[in-house]
Amino acid sequence: MSIGNSPDSPGTPSGNAPEDDRPSIGRALQQARIAAGLTVDEVSTSTRVRSPIVHAIEADDFSRCGGDVYARGHIRMLADAVGLDPAALVAQYDGAHGGRPAPTPAAPLFEAERIRPERRRPNWTAAMVAAIVAVVGYVGFTMFSGNDKETSSRSVAEGATATAPASKKPTAVPVKPAPPKPDRSDSAIAAVPTDRVTVKMVVTGTKSWVSARAYNGRLLFDGTLLQGESKTFTDPQKLDLVLGDSGAIQLFVNGKEVQDDFSPGQVERLTYTKGDPQAG
Repeated sequence: MSIGNSPDSPGTPSGNAPEDDRPSIGRALQQARIAAGLTVDEVSTSTRVRSPIVHAIEADDFSRCGGDVYARGHIRMLADAVGLDPAALVAQYDGAHGGRPAPTPAAPLFEAERIRPERRRPNWTAAMVAAIVAVVGYVGFTMFSGNDKETSSRSVAEGATATAPASKKPTAVPVKPAPPKPDRSDSAIAAVPTDRVTVKMVVTGTKSWVSARAYNGRLLFDGTLLQGESKTFTDPQKLDLVLGDSGAIQLFVNGKEVQDDFSPGQVERLTYTKGDPQAG
């Protein structure tokens, strides 16, 4: 019989391997990671634990974890990632670092004493003063209103008596005939400079979209004009126009009305220069 290998030997617990034969936490995590075919970067990505901390834990250096609480959390996440039992590794860490710390007792709760607001007594003096002021104001307003009514009634009566004898017929004032309204072409022709091209458009239909550009390509106007609205454009050289509904617009170019027959709803692209009322 071999005494040294007996299962009842006092140096070894029955049926269990000695604790010194267990690999360290870092060694166990590293071996499990390699067996799972994972790299440190892959474990770092899946656990959100930075790669330098993973390397340090596998080297059994827990100083970079930031304390026992964070170290236990990192060990749990790394163990789950490589397929080990997190509880066993955490227990091994607690055994090597003085055991699991006792939970901090909750601080006693103190109920703040509620301060009851002191009941305010009604201020009867202020109330009485306010009532007296209201009564005096009402009486004064009534007296003042009565005096105004008497004065106004007397004025009306005296005025009626004084004006009663006057019964003359009103003298008819001659009405001057209204001057004739200027033709739209007259207002367009007036004061048109001869050294520029000037275009005036008046919307006679319902509405029309209008675009106007100067000789250098600058956009002068781009929008919709409604019935009765008008626009005037001028340029030293040339004006380019686009009429969305040419039949709804009356044109005056350089003081002259354009007599072209535009059909309703017809789109027209026109170009005018100074001294030229015709389309370019």
